[in-house]
Amino acid sequence: MNDRTWLITGISSGFGRQMTEQLLKRGERVAGTVRNMEAVNDLQAKYGDLLWVSKLDVTDTPAIHRVVDNAFHDLGSIDVVVNNAGYGLFGAAEELTDEQIRHQLETNLIGSIQVVRAALPHLRKQGYGRILQLSTVGGQTAFPGSSLYHASKWGIEGFAESVMAEVAPFNIGVTIVEPGSARTNFRYQSSTLAPKIDAYEASPAIHARRIIEEAKAPSLGDPAKMAAAMINSVDQNPAPKRIVLGSDAYSTIHKALTERLAELEQQKDLAFSTDFN
Repeated sequence: MNDRTWLITGISSGFGRQMTEQLLKRGERVAGTVRNMEAVNDLQAKYGDLLWVSKLDVTDTPAIHRVVDNAFHDLGSIDVVVNNAGYGLFGAAEELTDEQIRHQLETNLIGSIQVVRAALPHLRKQGYGRILQLSTVGGQTAFPGSSLYHASKWGIEGFAESVMAEVAPFNIGVTIVEPGSARTNFRYQSSTLAPKIDAYEASPAIHARRIIEEAKAPSLGDPAKMAAAMINSVDQNPAPKRIVLGSDAYSTIHKALTERLAELEQQKDLAFSTDFN
């Protein structure tokens, strides 16, 4: 298919940029959002009317609804909505500032929720659609030093999985995307660190900080391949609930789920014992 229209948040870099470039090369239309309009001047010059762009900060809920409404109005219909905009916040929970906590949740969690809420009336009206919700391996696992990032991603996965069932009768599919590490600017350019508390030198949380500060840890995932897999997932019917991208994501999630299931089985007798007789 080369006649679809996609709405993608955060197309200036990372997976959003990769998906946009691949889709435009295929002749598909993209409605993209950016915080800095100049970041996509090259794409606008090259692809013209195939690329519709609007400035958007996803922490601004009224702006989200205005931009999504405008995209549907201007383009007539949108086949796929990609909730991509987001960033990582790292540091021990005690180190994080109140403002950092609010901004992380407003961006990764509330912003994504509001994009879906803004798009759903239009998707219901047209009678079809697909939503891709970008999450991460950190939506199924948790590492020290990443508590608020995990809070945002575990939260959006719960939201998305619930919405899957809610909108299935309207021919709208929802897929959660869980990439592992990838060679984008996410880790070393877009991430934010909490102010340092020296006591946490003795905590495992320090490892997350050192990874960001040293900027040497290799990323296994090829962002172009990952973006292509996200695009191709839209052709699957029914929509897959989740797609895991990267060998590190698969291995880490497999280990976490296996351990969680084993722990649950150990709780069976206790769980049943607390019912009324």
